[in-house]
This record gives sequence, C-alpha cells and structure tokens, in this order.
Amino acid sequence: MASTDSKRSEKVYGTRISKENGYDANIYTYYPISIIGAGESGIAMGCRLKEKFGFDQFCLFDRQSGIGGTWWINRYPGVACDIQAAFYSFSFAQNHKWSSLYPPGPEIIKYLQGVCEKYEIVDKIQLNSEVASCRWNDAEGVWELTIHELVIGIGDLSTYDRDTMLKNQGESSILVRSEKIRAKILISAVGGLVEPNRMPENIPGVEDFQGAIFHSARWRYDIDLKDKNILVSSLKHMGAKAVTQLMRSPPWVVPRQIPPFGFGEEKREKWSPWLNTYIPGFARLRRLYIATRAEYDWRLFGDSKYAENERAELEIALTDYMKKKVPKKYHEILTPKYGVCCKRLVIDGKWFKSLNNKKIVLSTLPLTHVHEDRVTLGSIRESQTAQDGKVAANSTEVIRTDVIILANGFETLNWLHPLEIIGRNGQSLEEVFNERGGPQMYMGSAMDGFPNFFVIFGPNTVTGHSSVVLATENMVNYAMKLAEPILKGDAHSVEVKKEAEMAWTADIQKSLKKRIWNIGGCTNWYKGEDGWNSTTYPYSQVWFSLLCMFPNYNHWNYRYTTKGLIKKRAKTVVQIAALVGLATGLYFTHRAGLRFGWKQGVASARGAGAQLLNALGHSLVRAAGSI
Repeated sequence: MASTDSKRSEKVYGTRISKENGYDANIYTYYPISIIGAGESGIAMGCRLKEKFGFDQFCLFDRQSGIGGTWWINRYPGVACDIQAAFYSFSFAQNHKWSSLYPPGPEIIKYLQGVCEKYEIVDKIQLNSEVASCRWNDAEGVWELTIHELVIGIGDLSTYDRDTMLKNQGESSILVRSEKIRAKILISAVGGLVEPNRMPENIPGVEDFQGAIFHSARWRYDIDLKDKNILVSSLKHMGAKAVTQLMRSPPWVVPRQIPPFGFGEEKREKWSPWLNTYIPGFARLRRLYIATRAEYDWRLFGDSKYAENERAELEIALTDYMKKKVPKKYHEILTPKYGVCCKRLVIDGKWFKSLNNKKIVLSTLPLTHVHEDRVTLGSIRESQTAQDGKVAANSTEVIRTDVIILANGFETLNWLHPLEIIGRNGQSLEEVFNERGGPQMYMGSAMDGFPNFFVIFGPNTVTGHSSVVLATENMVNYAMKLAEPILKGDAHSVEVKKEAEMAWTADIQKSLKKRIWNIGGCTNWYKGEDGWNSTTYPYSQVWFSLLCMFPNYNHWNYRYTTKGLIKKRAKTVVQIAALVGLATGLYFTHRAGLRFGWKQGVASARGAGAQLLNALGHSLVRAAGSI
C-alpha cells in the first residue's frame, strides 16, 4: 500500500550536493544522502551506492580521526577477528591475500581503507565530525543535522572523557565549529563496539589510585607495562612482573577452526593466497563453505530436544578441551555454569596457553576497593578461587597494582547513543523505544515516524554464529531497494507502517523467548536488566537474506512525486492492458477451439481464462484505488 498524496507544499531537493543561503545566517549544505559512521557499515553503503546506482552525492560523517570504525578505535595488543577473514569481508571486495584465518586489527584497517580507495569514496568521508543531532523537517521533507567539527583526535575519546574535558577545559578544548546539514535520506551506520563501559561507580578509592587506569578499547601505548603489577581482564603482556585477571564468569572457549581435508593453518597461510588468486572460483567456494558451516551452527540456538542434545555434546567436548589446556587448579572456575551459546563463544588464541605462565593469576574475586598502589579483591563468587582448593565465601585479598586495565565491554544496549534522532512528531527515537518496551526496529532498519531514515545493523540484527559483514550487506541492499524511488525522483519519502513495525517486534521477542540467549541461564550483553533482548536476531541468516532480497512493500508508505505518480499509474495501465490482451486472446482461442473441436485445448483455455479474468478484476480494483 502506498500513499499518493502529492499535494503538500514541499521544496524540491535535488540529487546533487549544494550549498544554500550563502550570505544568510541560516547557511547549510545539502547532501541527498548523509551517512553517519565511516566504519564497515558506512563504507559498505557508500561503495554499494556507487556500484549499483553510480551515485556519489553523499557524505560519510565520523567523529573519529580515521577510517574503520570499531577497528580504528580498538587497538589493544593482539586485537583480531573471531570470524574467518574470507567471510569477514565484503562480497563485492574480496581480499585474496589475508595473512591468516583470523587477521589482526591493523590488517583489517588496511583492508577497509583499501576498499575506500578502490571505490573512490575517500573524499566522501568527513572525519573528526560528530553528528550531534538529527531532526526531521516535515514541512520540507528533509533531515536537518547539526555537525560538530572536533579538535583532531578528540573524537577518539569516549563520550564520558570528552564530556569531562568540556566541563574542565571549556568548549574550545573539543570543538572547532558547528555546521548545519540537510539530507533527503539519512543512514545510520553507527557501530556497537565503540563506547566502552566505565569503571563501576560503586568501587571506592578510584580517585586515590596513583597508577594508570584505562580501557582496553582506548589502549595507552605511552605506558610501559614491563615489570609492572597489572590488574586486567585481558592477557597479553608476558613482559609484566605479574598479571591478575579478574573474571566474573567463565566463557565457553572453542579451539580455532582447522581447515578441511587436513589442510593445516600453516599450509593454508602459505598456499591460500596463491589458490585464491590463480584458481578461478576458489575464493568464492571457500567463502561459501565457511558461510554454510557457520549457518549450520544456528541449529544450536533453539529449545528443541535436538538442540539441547547438540549443546550437551558440545559442552562435553569444550570442557575436555579446556582441561587439556589449562592447569588443574583452574578447571573448576573455567567450567561455565550456563548453557553453551548463551554468550558469544570465545576463540582460543593463546589465552589458555597463557594460564600456564606463573606470572598469571586468574581469580573470580571481584574488585571491591582501590587504594594508592594496590587493590582489594573480596566477596568471592560461588566460593571459587584461582588458587589450589577453595576458600571461605567472605575471603579477601590485597594485591599490589601499578596499572588497571578495564576489559569490561561496551555500552551495547544504548542504541545510537549519544546521537539524538527526532522524528516527525517531535519525539526522539529513544522516547519511542521507551514507550514500546525497549529498542526495536522493523527489520532492524526502520521506525515509523522517522521517514527516509535507515539504520544499518540496528536492534535485533546481531547473529550469534555468523558474520556481521553478511548482515550488514543484507541491510545495505535492503535500504537501497527502498530508497531507490527517492533517488530517482519518484518519491518524496518512504516510511514503514506502525502496524508492521510492531508486528515484527512482537514476533522477534516471542521467538527470542525460546532461544538460548534468553533461556541459557547466563547474563549476557544481549539483554537489559528487564530481560528485553534488543540485540540478537532469532532466525537464520539465510532467511534474513531472503527478506532483504525481496522487501514486502505492503509494509511501507511512499509519498510519490508527480513524476512518480504518473509512472505508477502508467505502470498500472500497462499491466491492465496486458491482462486485457491476454484475456482477449484466450477468448478467441476458446472460440476457435469450439469451431475446430479442440476439446482438450478448450478445457485448458477455460481454466486459464477464468484465472486471468479474476486477476484482471483484482487489478482493476487496485488501479481504481490508486488513481
């Protein structure tokens, strides 16, 4: 169903970048498409716009000082991908020369930057530019954006650190100037693993600590960790004097996947680039194999007896693997008390191996107090300890500490935070989320009341088994299909229907109640404290791909331009004419069949004619409604 209201007075915004009101105080730059974020999702959108439509009248805004999003900002030692690189890369820009199955962060950054250069969108990216707010102007049918040009490097800080600088040093310490932007179509490609969690506020003494405290996502390479006593939940520095790792609950750890047919990782790294380059189709077949294998794991997430049995077998295998790799004193605390796949599985790089190092101490004691040069650990969880045997439940331990490294994750449930999005009715996206029970979007991409606004990798689009890049490409292609009439000048706006959004969300939440993330007995970053899961997608990626490939246009309202209405009505007329022609042809075929005694043909013609006449009647009814 589509709206055909074209009588509203609305300024015509073209498909070219322009500067408006040059001598006016209300000066602004118009971009047909504005994309927020220059990470993997934003890059995919920019490249596909150029590849599919030959369209380059857009701009990507990113607050960070470099291209790459999550991979730009997360630079801790050893950062790497946990999905095989052949599958963690764009289908339209394959890299045949990855250095390993799970390449390090710098290599992924180099790949993403290379894609931008290949598709010539580097000049379309505006760095050190924070999109502070976006407001829909319903009278003119455009989004109005406020852009803050930041002091170089300030955008790499967390929101909390920037706000602290603003409070202590003033606006000039972070802000160069502000700019007004208008856009016909607004795309959010804001990543989830960007805003790090802070030190818990209920831990006293933090302000007294004389050493350094930083998050692994904001790694301090200016601090020498050699011969230091480190409190950390990530193990990478064997040059340290001692490292104490705090763990709330153990993860399920899986070994790195071994390539098939006995083709070990060393041989793969040696020969795979050559095979990818010189054997036609090898790279795509390998990517398909990895994707199929990943999709097969989706069977583990349900509540069926089969899924329960599969998970039980996997738990036994992973427990056996853990016991073979780590000292016996860690077996108890490294055995999860929740179902496998309830949290994201952890690929075992060298973590288990590192636990054999005498400098490493693993503990489930929580951090309870920080002092000048030491910390207090106490109130042990489940009476477990990293030392031999068990200790009393109220045991405490004081350890000398020079550096505290936080590896306590990210703010993943504050979708699009701190970006403010105001829709048609003056209501923010956050307010709509709160009214409806939690973060949600139709297809993870759109919300009613927010026309011409698409989110790439929004609520309930995270997979527990597959590649985020696959999901991203699906949503990019989906958004382009829906936005195409606007880019062609056939429509002013497109907006999902409220009933479609609410029905989609109800189905997603109902299905999630039967999935391991909600019933597995763990606390994970997928759910809020109220139990609302706004993160994971409960169905297979094959199904999601099909939904994105074939949009249900009945779930959307278009406001057509005059040109679009003419084309729409002309299309309807052509369809009706075609049906009339077919019906007429069948009628005369039927008459000829009677004349020449084609009894068999007559029966077939009658049936086909009846179906066509019925279809013709429905088309006429629809046409009358649209004209």
